[in-house]
Amino acid sequence: MTTSTTDDTRRHFFKAAAGAGLAVAGGLASAQNVPFKPNARYPDVSVEILDPSFAKYRIYSSSVEQLGSGMRWAEGPAYFPAGKYLLLSDIPNNRLMKYDETNGSFGVFRDNANFTNGNVRDRQGRLISCEHSVTRRVTRTEFDGSIKVLADSYQGKRLNAPNDIVVKSDDSIWFTDPLFGINGEWEGSRAKPEQATTNVYRIAPDGQIKAVITDIVNPNGLAFSPDEKKLYVVEWKGTPFRSIWSYDVAADGSVSNKTKLIDAGGPGALDGFKVDRDGNLWCGWGSNGALDAKSEDLDGVRVFNPQGKAIGFIRLPERCANLTFGGPKNNRLYMASCHSLYALYVEAHGAV
Repeated sequence: MTTSTTDDTRRHFFKAAAGAGLAVAGGLASAQNVPFKPNARYPDVSVEILDPSFAKYRIYSSSVEQLGSGMRWAEGPAYFPAGKYLLLSDIPNNRLMKYDETNGSFGVFRDNANFTNGNVRDRQGRLISCEHSVTRRVTRTEFDGSIKVLADSYQGKRLNAPNDIVVKSDDSIWFTDPLFGINGEWEGSRAKPEQATTNVYRIAPDGQIKAVITDIVNPNGLAFSPDEKKLYVVEWKGTPFRSIWSYDVAADGSVSNKTKLIDAGGPGALDGFKVDRDGNLWCGWGSNGALDAKSEDLDGVRVFNPQGKAIGFIRLPERCANLTFGGPKNNRLYMASCHSLYALYVEAHGAV
């Protein structure tokens, strides 16, 4: 396929998707709309420099914006540069949402989304999603709107609850499979797990699936370093606190040398995260639910350098579950946070 043909196909994605029952709608189901007043004074006090090395990433005249609200649990943002839009999940409402950069609209992209959690854009510009309850599978939405199942079982047993997902430059797809989507009725339906462990899987370019990490309790967010030589994975049930583990990645897709890079410490909770071109980890942050945790002091995005040192913090009025870089220059940080979608321009660029 030529480049021009590919671009035309991408531009017609929404038109084709609408024909397949994936039409974009403007109305939002009633949920919690969070009042938000942007900071009028520069620099925005919500963007905190914890270490002098973070100062170069803060834009003095940029402030946090709220782009949309009314969701029940926002997750899994993925940016599509060809169409200048962002998709994200509203899991309890069982739908995918869309923010359109061209006109600022925010609305429903897909209803009955099989309780999708994590989303990612593959190297060809297609949507790949983790349906983390009921269907419990990883799917790809083709340019014509059809949906292809990439994985729904491993060694003859159903997946647990696919959660977060990334695509490597060799077109392999990596995803986490904790239990969250089948632990209750809020984000899908309660079900008994069939896998003996909660794993990180790799789908090879030829479609073969393999469990590459089996010793993490409820793996959550994951991302590669800019050179893809390291894989970072959040362990939700860390000991004693939530953590990010680092692994060396071999050319054949195997991983080794498990090393703790970040320990959330105390009541802090790591969730989804992304890596910038300098190797910094921009992490969704909030309370782990402990009785002594003060959410108002924890909610936002915590930024760590490649050595695991906290260098910056973006305060938000809601816990940030996941985030991604987007915009025409890949320097706009989109933050999916409980009921709302927030954004901030920074002097950092997403690694992918």
